[in-house]
Amino acid sequence: MQYYNVRFVFIAEAFIGVNIGTDLSDMPHPTQVVALLKAQQIWHVRLYDADRGMLVALANTGIQVMVSVPNEQLLGIGQSNSTAANWVSHNIVAHYPATNITAICVGSEVFTTISNAAPVLVNAMKYIQSALVASNLDRQIKVSTPLSSSIILDSFPPSQAFFNRSWNPVLIPMLNFLQSTGSHLMLNIYPYYDYMQSNGVIPLDYALMKPLAPTKEAVDANTLVHYSNVFDAMVDAAYFAMNFLNFTNIPVMVTESGWPSKGDTNEPDATLDNANTYNSNLIRHVLNKTGTPNHPGIAVSTYIYELYNEDLKPGPVSEKNWGLFNANGEPIYILHLTGAGLVLANDTTNQTYCTAKEGADPKMLQAALDWACGPGKVNCSALLQGEPCYEPDNVIAHATYAFNSYYNRMGKAPGTCDFNGVAAITTTNPSHGTCLFPGSTGKINGIGNITAPSMNSTSSAPPAQNLYNLGSMSFLLLRVLICSIVFL
Repeated sequence: MQYYNVRFVFIAEAFIGVNIGTDLSDMPHPTQVVALLKAQQIWHVRLYDADRGMLVALANTGIQVMVSVPNEQLLGIGQSNSTAANWVSHNIVAHYPATNITAICVGSEVFTTISNAAPVLVNAMKYIQSALVASNLDRQIKVSTPLSSSIILDSFPPSQAFFNRSWNPVLIPMLNFLQSTGSHLMLNIYPYYDYMQSNGVIPLDYALMKPLAPTKEAVDANTLVHYSNVFDAMVDAAYFAMNFLNFTNIPVMVTESGWPSKGDTNEPDATLDNANTYNSNLIRHVLNKTGTPNHPGIAVSTYIYELYNEDLKPGPVSEKNWGLFNANGEPIYILHLTGAGLVLANDTTNQTYCTAKEGADPKMLQAALDWACGPGKVNCSALLQGEPCYEPDNVIAHATYAFNSYYNRMGKAPGTCDFNGVAAITTTNPSHGTCLFPGSTGKINGIGNITAPSMNSTSSAPPAQNLYNLGSMSFLLLRVLICSIVFL
């Protein structure tokens, strides 16, 4: 096989978008969803349908929208030109140009989810395209279909990758369609699953897009190209798989990628820290316009999965926890996006707080608390018996006050909310009663960084925590006198 480093004539500006799923028991109203998008500077979204309420709410916002033909409608549209024309008339023409629709996803992961509809997939795409042509919208709105990366076999080294040959009778006409219409190959890439299914072959840091030393990078023996993360390797594998079928000028767009923030006991790497790390690294990587190792400078625009945690999703706990936000608009975590621009800048007002992690080892919390009130030079007098922040008298509540005080005293500088891994940044104000935390504006249990209206009428108070009562404040102060461990 020959190995090509193809540079496309078509080079667009890379962008970050988000997917908006709706499997929530308390789905926000479309106007509230749009308010959140605007507050977070999100200008590209993908809908899993063509919901009229969302399309109306997105009108005149400038947000670029990808709509979808749901899988359950694919067979009907793929077998009837008139059904496709009617779908385009009701869901596209009726809203464009007020709603800035830029693409139509015809089905999603059809080969791996509803394989019985695969034979009509290309027909459905062609029928949708014909309806756009008839409405003179084919130049403004592109047609494609998101594919699961699992249809790419032997994906490492990327230069040896090829599509599952059993799908060639559909894939080759589909790629011909994408090439002739100037559309993207849409690909869903989930390094989390690649890592989980690798039986230890894929290192966690490689999946999380963490910087690696050159000696730890993966090398394609055929091209000698180095890869520092799963994401880039999979994108290049898609290019090589297309090249294997003699398609060399179809750009790749990643329609889904992310990392879950919570999982079952058998999913130990579905954590807040890992989700934050992956999505923060992904956003920076896409927006720095470096492309991939074998296609440098070629935009790989990517849609993060997903905007909201979806509590109604079936399956393991991780399925419900891919979101960047809760239904009320509260961030699940604060992305580390310094220097990445304003997109998803969900800390724009700097209303953040440093709190003790739920479930943290109480002994480590106690030691960190001792340090903060001692060598850390935090004024912990508010935690003394009879003072405003004495109650509740437990290590999590007291540590949260001390951690947040230190975090504020240090100007909320990076790295000042860690305390050996038992602290985390939040946007939820932990103040309670007459106990006002440093950095608080006086708003109790409020969401500091969201400028969008509340997504529902329920309280935004922090979730209940497991509280450890390890003795009174007087015992804490005694320990301060003998504690000299430095944690930061």
